Amino acid sequence: TGAYRHWWLLRFAGTQWGHGTGTAVLVPLLVQDPARAGLKELEVPRLGHSDVHVKMLAAPINPADINMIQGTYAILAPLPAVAGNEGVGRVLEVGPGVTALRPGDWVIPADAGLGTWRTQAVFPEASLLQVPSDIPLLCAATLSVNPCTAYRMLADFESLAPGDSVIQNAANSGVGQAVIQIAKATGIRTINVVRDRPDLPKLVERLKALGADHVITEDMLRKPEMKEIFKSIPKPRLALNCVGGKSTTEMLRHLQPKGTMVTYGGMAKQPVTVPVSAFIFRDVRLRGFWMTQWKKDHAHDKESLSSMMDTLCQLVQRGQLGAPACTTVPLEDFKEALVASTQPFTSSKQVLLL
Repeated sequence: TGAYRHWWLLRFAGTQWGHGTGTAVLVPLLVQDPARAGLKELEVPRLGHSDVHVKMLAAPINPADINMIQGTYAILAPLPAVAGNEGVGRVLEVGPGVTALRPGDWVIPADAGLGTWRTQAVFPEASLLQVPSDIPLLCAATLSVNPCTAYRMLADFESLAPGDSVIQNAANSGVGQAVIQIAKATGIRTINVVRDRPDLPKLVERLKALGADHVITEDMLRKPEMKEIFKSIPKPRLALNCVGGKSTTEMLRHLQPKGTMVTYGGMAKQPVTVPVSAFIFRDVRLRGFWMTQWKKDHAHDKESLSSMMDTLCQLVQRGQLGAPACTTVPLEDFKEALVASTQPFTSSKQVLLL
């Protein structure tokens, strides 16, 4: 389009809180080129009655962040805006109307669009969720998007019991790794599809260490060897699709009759193609899932959100749910992190240390 979308990465230094002074970093990013960015300083806002002053600690770069910067995502903040939908921070100070948070607490965004790529921020209390401060930093920083997506897809579409199986593509993604771990913790078997790559044996080893039962390439979905897998585990009742195109069509072949395929991403940028016979003779169901929409639909059901977060934090504390493979990057090197996040065969999530 040739137009600019102005997104901010904010960095505060030498703040005199309560007097509205301080510095920040402004980053204008060109549409379809997140790497074109620069740093400038801005003033810090005052702490309001129900506001929380947060020192951001770490924030990952997710595909949705890149899409929002490029102007191609389903939700776009009014511009200029601060980028980043996920992260963790430590409470420094609270306004007199804040009731549930106190200095020292760790907090994560309650919803998308909060703008986490900054070193300090003033957020409304209602926009934050408290998490235990004794969980690993990278687990907390990556908790509110991928693990929540994995948890909801495993819980909401099929009544899965221990011994049942799930098949998913993009198994090395952040969501894919969370699916493997949550499924393992609940006794659900996983068949994990990844693209072929030079370091495939290393990737297979890493996913199996997380609890994956089977790791296969997209090409294997059509091979007779698939029959061997189903001698030891049942065919899946649930398929999770983050790719689209041929990968989805082939994965659907192995879904049980009346099973459900949930699409939550489209990394191949190709449509989901389903044979008519799959609908008529096997009565498969195709659904979509978007964590942001789930949160909107449950905006007045705080118990569902808090229950999910409690469960995920307990899994982390028990060592059953870890962060995805991450590469930590100082804020000053965010350009390199943005470029790395858009490279093919990326298995490590870039996390900004703030």
